[in-house]
Amino acid sequence: MNLLLSRQDVDFQLFDWLSVEDLLGRDLYAEHDLPTLRSVLNLAEDMASGLFFSHARQADIEEPTLSAEGKVDLPEEVRTALKGLANAGFIATSMPVSAGGMQLPFVLDKAAFAWFQAANAATSGYALLSMAAANLLLEHGSEEQRARYVPRLADGTDFATMCLSEPQAGSSLSDIRTTAKPAGGGQYRIFGNKMWISGGDHELSDSITHLVLARTEGAPPGVKGLSLFLVPKILTSEDGGRIRNDVTVAGLNHKMGQRGTVNAALNFGEGRHKPFGEAGAVGYRVGAEGAGLTCMFTMMNEARIAVGASAAAIGYSGYLHALDYARSRPQGRLPGSKDPESPQVPIIQHTDVKQMLLYQKAVVEGALALNLYCARLIDDIRSMPAEHTEDVRLLLELLTPVAKSWPSKYCLRANDLAIQVHGGYGYTRDYNVERLYRDNRLNPIHEGTHGIQGLDLLGRKVVMQDGRALNVFREKVMQACDQAGPGSRMLAEMSRKLAEYLDDMIEATHVLHAADDKAETLANSSIYLDAFGHLTISWIWLSKLLAIGERSTPYFEGKKAAAKFFFAQELPKVGTAIQLLKSKDRTALDMEPEYF
Repeated sequence: MNLLLSRQDVDFQLFDWLSVEDLLGRDLYAEHDLPTLRSVLNLAEDMASGLFFSHARQADIEEPTLSAEGKVDLPEEVRTALKGLANAGFIATSMPVSAGGMQLPFVLDKAAFAWFQAANAATSGYALLSMAAANLLLEHGSEEQRARYVPRLADGTDFATMCLSEPQAGSSLSDIRTTAKPAGGGQYRIFGNKMWISGGDHELSDSITHLVLARTEGAPPGVKGLSLFLVPKILTSEDGGRIRNDVTVAGLNHKMGQRGTVNAALNFGEGRHKPFGEAGAVGYRVGAEGAGLTCMFTMMNEARIAVGASAAAIGYSGYLHALDYARSRPQGRLPGSKDPESPQVPIIQHTDVKQMLLYQKAVVEGALALNLYCARLIDDIRSMPAEHTEDVRLLLELLTPVAKSWPSKYCLRANDLAIQVHGGYGYTRDYNVERLYRDNRLNPIHEGTHGIQGLDLLGRKVVMQDGRALNVFREKVMQACDQAGPGSRMLAEMSRKLAEYLDDMIEATHVLHAADDKAETLANSSIYLDAFGHLTISWIWLSKLLAIGERSTPYFEGKKAAAKFFFAQELPKVGTAIQLLKSKDRTALDMEPEYF
């Protein structure tokens, strides 16, 4: 059994549930056929199992090191894997043909890439950043920037970074201090410090395309004063020579997990290098002045969905490892067995273990489905006439914080239970579940913490356009409920419960936004995100059951059991959360720091 993802489940979600083949009837994807989609998945599965999983443990043990010469060293297997990934076209899977891509559906791209994330989150992270950076430049870059940098990102010649956070400004982007001074000829000189930069420096590619948020002289305070700059690690002189830009590594961060992805503190304009004889890192503005955060959100939102998919993939792999172990590990006897000399049973027969496995299955399959659903929405936006995509865009915006943060929190819990299934063995470095837990622990933190996503969902997304986005979501959920209502007793009961909790959730949203105090409205926004996520995953499971229909095999019965488990043991938690939200509990809000 492949212990990365279930190919049967990936195929079910893509072809039975999301009907990806329907996209091939649209002009954007008309050059492809169903066998092509399946062959891409075959290749992704094979390469993930070979090139990526094979060095996951090594990349975890042999962390990046900074040499005395200021170079970052990594195991050669990382370079080999990324070169193979790029040569096979997996960085440019869904990019336009005009940019060097294969122009395949985005949802197929994300499903294929999930194999690499499950196999080796650290190594796949470099490619993830390049994909998002290329798409940002395709949308916001100048014609020259698109022509010069996108093909190099698409084919793996260069990799990319997102340079947002600073030592004094982690998620608080309004406090960014990095500056950009005009230097003539479309150039700027960048000065400042960036922190927590994934892929910040390495020798894996010819150059690194840093995308940097900075302030121009005289820019207003706050995020409105931020502009976006493209800062290459390597510049080209007029005679074609290579010049090192003034971007230096101040140090490497030593992480709990995903250790194979370099994470660095970078100094821009430190003066160690003086490109073209002047101080400051050379940069080129992307988009309009003051529109930096707007441009960067293109990359951030794609990265958020990718992080959610990574969390789901890592959780999924942990579940399959736990399932494999539970089937093969004999221990104990079932209740009622009195004979100490009778054979021990595999632990998968114990109800407590089945409970843990059911939780993992329900969460990781639901989380992966949610992210693939969001990727499918992106395909609709790309391939449908603009006049038909407004509601799709709103739904995607609403679901993005959920797709990023809910899998990051609850698939980590699944990884925790994967260790528990293994018992003491799971707590050792000899079994993969220990590393998988550490790798997944990053995902609730980067690309916007769980708390920030909660503020985004409750503070902005559910009230967009006077609640239109929330109404679109409600229509989608109720469409599934109405379709399931006349079905089996199980489906009818599920649809009834889901509809009730949905109405209660919307009522709670109105209650919270009726408060005069914005701080009170948002005091329990993380709890709101948890509840909204549970509601969303319940809808995802109900819609998948509708796709299963009357089919009954062990595989489909397993899906029905996972859905039943989630509705019985997880969905009711939404009710408890809603009651707390409606009460507008101020306990944490009113807690004074000195009381701790």
